[in-house]
Amino acid sequence: MAGDELRAATRDDLVGLPADVAPRLLGAHLTTTVAGETVTVRLTEVEAYHGRGTGPIPDPGSHARMGPTARNATMWGEPGHLYVYLSHGIHSCVNVVCGPEGVAGGVLLRGGEVLEGLETAFARRPAARTARDLARGPGRLGDAVGLRHPLHDGIDAITGAPHHGAVARLALAAGQIAPIASGPRVGVAGVAGTASFPWRFWIPGEPTVSAFRWGRGAADL
Repeated sequence: MAGDELRAATRDDLVGLPADVAPRLLGAHLTTTVAGETVTVRLTEVEAYHGRGTGPIPDPGSHARMGPTARNATMWGEPGHLYVYLSHGIHSCVNVVCGPEGVAGGVLLRGGEVLEGLETAFARRPAARTARDLARGPGRLGDAVGLRHPLHDGIDAITGAPHHGAVARLALAAGQIAPIASGPRVGVAGVAGTASFPWRFWIPGEPTVSAFRWGRGAADL
């Protein structure tokens, strides 16, 4: 909730494998200031993605599964930067980079509760009927916090250094969030979207958690 005790995230907090770091991001606050407008989102749902050579199991659902590219370059950098990518040519989705520099990984921010900047978030998300819908889903969350691909890809949420007119800060919940649920990732095709990769984590009962749907072919595996 809004009164949760928080502390500023450090790179050391995020240096582990994404599948290990992801649950710790639940209850965290991401605060952005874009064009002078500030929005804070409390994270209620996240998904972990590894890259080629990251961890003991190859992740066929990751943008970095084939190695470094121009698109996924931020995933291979320092932990704590935000990998902002374009989904379906429309939605800017936000990931927290995890793992040591040179080892690709990210945690997709799938859902959250807008705590500060409701008016700004509604202006950015005019289709939202209620506050619950402002950041329920990764594209909506990206819109609500105002981070856009490619302009804000690579912004540093640890130092808060300005990046193309935007500032981002990540603060972690000081205590353990409980309970936490986990399961297959949403809409990921093939085996990467099955129980073999239970790398979606969420806070049960939170209304801002997005609806689950199987990816292409995943339900049949």
